[in-house]
Amino acid sequence: MTEDARKIILERTLPHPPEKIWRALTQPHLLEEWLMKTDFRPDVGKGFSFSAEWGAVHGKVLEAEPHRSLSYTWGDDHLKSVVTWTLTETETGTHLRLEQVGFPKDQPRYFMGAKAGWPRFLDNLEQVLGREESK
Repeated sequence: MTEDARKIILERTLPHPPEKIWRALTQPHLLEEWLMKTDFRPDVGKGFSFSAEWGAVHGKVLEAEPHRSLSYTWGDDHLKSVVTWTLTETETGTHLRLEQVGFPKDQPRYFMGAKAGWPRFLDNLEQVLGREESK
């Protein structure tokens, strides 16, 4: 994980094709299994929300190139950040890169929350991808 006052980057190499990971990043029933309950659709300009027991995050899809990249705003009244997923096919699966930028320096709790949360969410994503393979 790389970090500074305004950016988080996480990268993982997964033994799954980009198409499978894309589904997990964009289909609401799969997103709910590893991230949060959502009405997400990978349509540029489409607004959405993620909700959990602790609250909600709202966003709008900025870019959606199936099986390659996905970018959306992520925030609330105080946080206006951008999350970008990049999928690069490898010989053994997919290199997945997550970048979140736009953390305000005067709101460190957002950065610390993302720094702690995203690794756990990615662990959950890997578990969902493994289960989906066995179906």
